[in-house]
Amino acid sequence: MDLKSLEKIVTQTRRDVLRMVHKVNSGHPGGSLGCAEFMVTLFNSEMKRNKNFSMDGVDEDLFFLSNGHISPVFYSVLARCGYFDINELNTFRLINSRLQGHPTTHEGLPGVRIASGSLGQGLSVAIGAALSKKLNYDNNLVYCLMGDGELQEGQNWEAIMYASSNKVDNIIATVDLNGQQIDGSTEDVLNLGNIKEKFNAFGWDVIECADGNNITEIKDKLQSAKMSCYNGKPICILLKTVMGNGVDFMMHTHEWHGKAPNDEQLEIGLSQNKETLGDY
Repeated sequence: MDLKSLEKIVTQTRRDVLRMVHKVNSGHPGGSLGCAEFMVTLFNSEMKRNKNFSMDGVDEDLFFLSNGHISPVFYSVLARCGYFDINELNTFRLINSRLQGHPTTHEGLPGVRIASGSLGQGLSVAIGAALSKKLNYDNNLVYCLMGDGELQEGQNWEAIMYASSNKVDNIIATVDLNGQQIDGSTEDVLNLGNIKEKFNAFGWDVIECADGNNITEIKDKLQSAKMSCYNGKPICILLKTVMGNGVDFMMHTHEWHGKAPNDEQLEIGLSQNKETLGDY
C-alpha cells in the first residue's frame, strides 16, 4: 500500500478514535492517536495476514496488543482491515458489545488474540506464541506492542530476560515511547532510565524509530526489524511517538491519556482530520 493510501487510513482512524470515545464519554484517546501511524502501517503494509482469522494463527504473522487500553485504535484498524464490519465500531464500550474498553477474547472478536486489560502481560504471551511457531516449524513472525509506562511492571523484564536466554528471535516487540502515563510523565512517575541500554543489556537487538508518527520511517524500521529476525536475538523497536498526535490540544500531555472529548472538542478534532474513507 502506498504512502498516500496509508495516510488516508491514519486520518480516518483518528476520526474513529475520537468518535468512539466521545460517544460513550469513556476511553483512552491519547495513546490511541499516538500509535495510529504505527498500527495502520503494521497491519496494512508489513504484517503477513491470512484472509480468514483463526486463533491458531498458522502460516501468518501474529500481533498482540499488551497496552490494551488503546483499544480504540486497535478496533479501528481491525475494522478498516476487514476483520469485522466497520459499523460495529459504533458499539464501543456498550453493554454486551464485543468492543469493550480493553480487548477480550470470550466474545470471539476477529483479530483479538489476548485479553489485555492488566498491563505487563502481553510480551509474555507473545513470547509463548513465538516459541509455538518455532516448535511448529512456522517461520512467520510475532509482533507485540507495549507502552513505556507499562515497562514499570516487573513481569516484562522477566519476559525480556527469558526471550534472549532462549533465543526467541522470531519476535518483534515495539515499545511506544510517548513519555506519558495516566498520572503524569513516565520520568516523574517512575523513571525508566535508558531503555535502549537496558534491552541491550538483556541481550536484545534494538532498533530506534526517532519519529514514530512518520509512516515512511515506521516502514523502514519495521522492515529492518524483519530482516534482523532469526539471528539468535529477539528484536525491540523503540518507537518515539507523541501522545494525542494529530489533535493539537491533546498532544504532549498525559491529560488525554484516559479522557473523552466533549462535543466542541470532538468537532475541533474532526476538523483537524478531514474525512477520507467514510465514517460509520
